[in-house]
Amino acid sequence: MKLLTTGVSHKTAPVEVRECLAFREETLPAALADLRAHDGVSEAVILSTCNRVEITLTTEDGVDPQAIVDRFLCIHKSIDPDAIAPHLYRHEGRDAIHHLFRVAASLDSMVVGEPQILGQLKNAYAVAKEAGAVCGWMDGLLTRAFSVAKRVRSETGIGQMAVSVSYAAVELARKIFGSLNNRTVMIVGAGKMSELAARHLRRSGASHVFVTNRTHERAVEMAALFQGTPVEYTRFTSMLPEVDILITSSGAPHYILHKDEMVRVRAARRNRPMFLIDIAVPRNIEPAVNDLENVFLYDIDDLQEVVNANLRERAKEAGHAERMVEEEVDRMMARLKVAEVTPTIVGLQEQLEQIRLGELEKIRRRFGSLTPQQEEALEALTRGIINKIAHGPISELRSQAGKPEGAHVIAAIRKAFHLQD
Repeated sequence: MKLLTTGVSHKTAPVEVRECLAFREETLPAALADLRAHDGVSEAVILSTCNRVEITLTTEDGVDPQAIVDRFLCIHKSIDPDAIAPHLYRHEGRDAIHHLFRVAASLDSMVVGEPQILGQLKNAYAVAKEAGAVCGWMDGLLTRAFSVAKRVRSETGIGQMAVSVSYAAVELARKIFGSLNNRTVMIVGAGKMSELAARHLRRSGASHVFVTNRTHERAVEMAALFQGTPVEYTRFTSMLPEVDILITSSGAPHYILHKDEMVRVRAARRNRPMFLIDIAVPRNIEPAVNDLENVFLYDIDDLQEVVNANLRERAKEAGHAERMVEEEVDRMMARLKVAEVTPTIVGLQEQLEQIRLGELEKIRRRFGSLTPQQEEALEALTRGIINKIAHGPISELRSQAGKPEGAHVIAAIRKAFHLQD
């Protein structure tokens, strides 16, 4: 059996190449059926996301899987494989398994540790299984890949640190407040990044969102996204005592919140902590606000530094994860090598069992009917002899599986015991 993965990713191909090769989910069953229709193809999976398109095949030994994939791309995508060859990667055998495990564990993602790729791979597997394109060996391989990904996420911190500015804001808020349940958020301005931060805060338990903007209609639109409350722009400072987390992304060319105003807000809040996230450029909040006790101000550079520090930590965790994946690939290869000699082991056991039964039959013809006790004794004696004879060759078959010289040893054992190919 051969295993081949052919693909492009954000690392090897620009978006215009990836989108030419992408498959819509509703087209996958027909595409998989076409792949399976090629002579010698056993199983197939197609993974298609915004950042990668991969076709993985298992085929019989006598066929060329690369030629099959190239022909398939010519037909389904009207693409000359030579034209996209500089962007393609191909992995065979162990390398394909290693690549699959890394993809599942999010070690090959644009943002290392992101969880989406595992769900996308599981969906590709489900579609292929439903289409009958995964029905044997690859089923076990993909299931193992999912287990490897789960182990990486549970035994390393690869997915635990925020690596986007908007989510870093949420993580900082958690450190300040402990829990975000029932916290109130106010958004000043209608920037995309402040919207994302507000979405994360809402999902994390924030109970209410106020939105204000110089254009009130825009504030009304944005408030509707969070089932929140629009606030007149001229009134937002008077409402700050009710607010635990303030996010500013106004396009104003000057500060819209000064230290003296925050002194009054802090007094009205009775010194309860307040978190201010200023992601506007130029900044919306006077930096001196950060000097006030229990007022925590972070600007875009502060948040970016948190993200950069987390990325460095993820890189360290990725090193642990890479070693974990290598271990899992070694285990998978060891199982596969033993599986390769399993037919020989089964053949040897069947051959010896036939010999044993033949000799027992001779004894019965020679001595006639035996008592139950004699039958039991002969069974135990002959089985014991056969097991001892088989133990040495079977142990050697298992130990030689996968070794460079192992094929010669396996061939010698097959010949010695007259096992047919």
